[in-house]
Amino acid sequence: MTSDSIAFAVAERALFSGAEVLVTAFPRDLEAAKVVVATLPQSVDVIAVDATSEEDLATLEELIRRRWGYLDGALHAVAFAPQSALGGITDVPAGDVELAMRTSVWSYSALGRLLHHLAPSSGASLVGLDFDSARAWPVYNWMGPCKAALRSLNGYLARDLGAVHVRANLVAAGPLRTRAASGIPDFELLVDRWSQQAPLPWDPMDASSVADAVCFLLSDLARSITGEVLHVDGGFHAMATCLGSGSPR
Repeated sequence: MTSDSIAFAVAERALFSGAEVLVTAFPRDLEAAKVVVATLPQSVDVIAVDATSEEDLATLEELIRRRWGYLDGALHAVAFAPQSALGGITDVPAGDVELAMRTSVWSYSALGRLLHHLAPSSGASLVGLDFDSARAWPVYNWMGPCKAALRSLNGYLARDLGAVHVRANLVAAGPLRTRAASGIPDFELLVDRWSQQAPLPWDPMDASSVADAVCFLLSDLARSITGEVLHVDGGFHAMATCLGSGSPR
């Protein structure tokens, strides 16, 4: 977690709304994450979890079971692709694609399994972070197929987790200048496209609107919503082409 991340904005908003929050961080980033989390308005524990590790996920489940006995909701803010997978499509080693899929997609199902085991009888909510995968972008490369797989997986999780009253939804955000985004070559092309096509103003430095949408889906206000992709992108996804200079903004 970094201070510019969606995860940080969600944690901040969730605390403001009265939630108890537990933050996980990739083991090598643990100390840096603790420094960032210390700036939140309340004290929050941070534990090391590799979301691709069955052992780490089992340890996380046991920790939550001992501390609270249940889990009301979880945000999946996990995505990674090696630089080779971000830089192209055809000349990427299979192992790099497998790592991108395991980290960015399989881990979402693993978090769903965690909620399946820990959800209270009243139900729980799983929320993942998405990006428009319906089209091929001039940047993004293998993360595009990863996000397409994530969308498909979300529907299957909604199907299977509904039996235990667990909802599964995604928030498709517009481009935000986070640390993760800084690793995407030519990321500014996306920001420029949003400024031309989104009918509402889009601030790539402000994750608060995305955080509010995530917290809505985590809350009981969204108790009958599952299998959904909620776009928080200034309306970009609904426009067929760039808007003319005379369009109201």
